[in-house]
Amino acid sequence: MALILWLMAVSCIIYYVVIVLYSGLTTSLSFIWLVFAAICILLPVGWEAYVKHKDKVPLWIPVSVITMCCTGILVFLMVEILVFTGVAARDTSNLDYVIVLGARVKETGISKSLKKRLDKAMEYLDDNPSTILVLSGGQGDDEPVSEAAAMRDYLVFNGVKEEQLILETRSTSTVENIAYSRVAIEEDQAERKARRQDQPIFMEPGTFEEVPDKPIKIGVLTSDFHVFRALQIGKKWGIPDIYGISCGSDPILFVHFCVRECAAILKDKLVGNM
Repeated sequence: MALILWLMAVSCIIYYVVIVLYSGLTTSLSFIWLVFAAICILLPVGWEAYVKHKDKVPLWIPVSVITMCCTGILVFLMVEILVFTGVAARDTSNLDYVIVLGARVKETGISKSLKKRLDKAMEYLDDNPSTILVLSGGQGDDEPVSEAAAMRDYLVFNGVKEEQLILETRSTSTVENIAYSRVAIEEDQAERKARRQDQPIFMEPGTFEEVPDKPIKIGVLTSDFHVFRALQIGKKWGIPDIYGISCGSDPILFVHFCVRECAAILKDKLVGNM
């Protein structure tokens, strides 16, 4: 067991170096792999110390450490099962709006994760040309422009009509992505309704026809590991019948994204965001 833990520690350190070289030092929560490496090193060292000094170390200490480690692994596995099996497959065709969640924008351009989302959005528009895309993402301290603006530039450059795009540039988190995008959709609906009312309707005298408002269908497009949380947040923040559209994620950073997403899900659940 000690050998396995030492190998895991080395693997965590190597993966951290890969993340830094591949994506940069500022990659969100990348330091967690150094924490995992430290834990994997401390566990066998601590166990060896306990075996040598059993008479001086209370039994509850090793029991508590083992329990916490096992609980952490179990919680992680349960969350990941939810992430990849808890999203039921639904027909996502002909949605009225699709919220495209932003991702990091670098000085050199959009990140690989964001490009995958935008390419999926263009693929969706090819099959559903009447859908409006809500590009959601503000500007971080280390970003040259807002994520929404960078997304618009990429889509327009690749042939998407600008009138099919709504920009939401205030959000800095997934919760704000959903909340502000919902407001943007409501504002767009109000504008469309006002334009319809301003248009003259010619009908025969004495006739009257009332057309009920059709419920709008809203989807959210994001990376595969992120869809579950986005849907749960959407249901919590005013879009109860929200559809999920997933795209692939970076294969090198996939494991890191899964670990980071687990932490984000637990945090959002604890603070009531989902």
